Amino acid sequence: MGHGKRNRVLVVDDDAFVAEALCEFLAGEGYDAQRASSGAEALGLLSHAERDGSGPGGFAACICDLTMPGMDGVEVLRRIGKEHPGVAVVMLTGYGTIESAVSAVRAGAVDYLTKPVVDAELRLALERALRQHALAGENLRLRSQLEERFGLDSIVGSDARMMRVFDLIEAVAPSRTTVLMSGESGTGKSLIAHAIHRRGPRRDGPFVEISCGSIPETLLESELFGHVKGAFTGAHADKVGRFLAANGGTIFLDEINSASPGMQLKLLRVLQERRFEPVGSTQTVEVDVRVVLASNQPLEKLVARGQFRQDLFYRINVVMIELPPLRERPADIPMLAARFLGRYAAELKKQIVGFSPEALEALTRYTYPGNVRELQNAVERAAVLCRGQVIQACDLPPQLLGGAPAPGPADAEGGEWSPMTLDEALREPEKRILLRALRANAWSRQRTADQLGINRTTLYKKMKAHGLDRPDEREAG
Repeated sequence: MGHGKRNRVLVVDDDAFVAEALCEFLAGEGYDAQRASSGAEALGLLSHAERDGSGPGGFAACICDLTMPGMDGVEVLRRIGKEHPGVAVVMLTGYGTIESAVSAVRAGAVDYLTKPVVDAELRLALERALRQHALAGENLRLRSQLEERFGLDSIVGSDARMMRVFDLIEAVAPSRTTVLMSGESGTGKSLIAHAIHRRGPRRDGPFVEISCGSIPETLLESELFGHVKGAFTGAHADKVGRFLAANGGTIFLDEINSASPGMQLKLLRVLQERRFEPVGSTQTVEVDVRVVLASNQPLEKLVARGQFRQDLFYRINVVMIELPPLRERPADIPMLAARFLGRYAAELKKQIVGFSPEALEALTRYTYPGNVRELQNAVERAAVLCRGQVIQACDLPPQLLGGAPAPGPADAEGGEWSPMTLDEALREPEKRILLRALRANAWSRQRTADQLGINRTTLYKKMKAHGLDRPDEREAG
């Protein structure tokens, strides 16, 4: 492959002889190679290259020695991953530190090379690094477009599956291919549908969205296909349906899993022929629409149970985009929360700079049955209640701090009573209260005791009685 001077490579090694030899080889291969003798110098050069715009995106790759005085290669790798995520890193190591180099690869390095470096291995490692650099740049570009042009804050993330979603959006948007999305409620399916529409050639056409599960079955056909005057009681005038309203653009059918068998048959014909008859009419209407669908239940299982037409499933399952629930990508929660906080702080005209460690821990530990939508609502509530510059744990909804206390054995009026002593009945609520207070205070016993109005010894005895003094109980709680 032709490299050209645009592919800049930074060599980081405190051994001047090794660094100069590598730079000389790279220059002969067509790279623009530059040397740094320490991790600190390397980070400075990377920042400078990005600021002054020299070369597209500054350096494409970095070859970094693992063992250096001061800042070692692992720390350099960590800093590059955080501050310069588009730069691919290749680790350089002696034979005695290969295990550490493998660990570095697991931490994000593209590859590792052992000294003395073999030319052929260096060529292959750099080719892999450049491919990763190009892919990272493409993903960052797409994410930037999605966020800035379309305001899709709630589908951003660094999770590998979300990167796959971005790639699929980019791939399918230019075509008229039918897209089927699968994911729990609140995972951002509507946002993905908007992104597909706006990145495609139909961006100037209408985008029409309808939730099949929110409209009664008797009205859904009229909503989708329209009706003529007098078609049924209450049809006092002709009505244009959603399919015709989306002509030249995109129609997004959400909760397609809730459509009745009869409606599924009608949809199958529209998808195959792009034509239909309004309710009460014999006149056929032809439309040119791009169809995007979504289901909050696995359609394969519904097909197996006979609750969804197999032929319709095969017709719409051309390109599948699966959105993972938020609980399966907890690493994305802090970034999403920060985006939402920035938005709501601006709307409320508040100077809120972030989350306390306790609040961030509570946000990250929660499992979010409502997915991204629930996280967004939690952050909005916290921003409204926050009285300072930092969101505190007490600003968050109760369920994020351990869940609202479950009903006791006789809480509900008329509920059944299971024979037990008062101490037994109070044991579980007391444990929940202790656990929530400990989490809110980052497991500081003194702060927790002060908040609960008890002394530290009493708290310790209660923690021990409930098994909360064990590390495994802390994590499991």
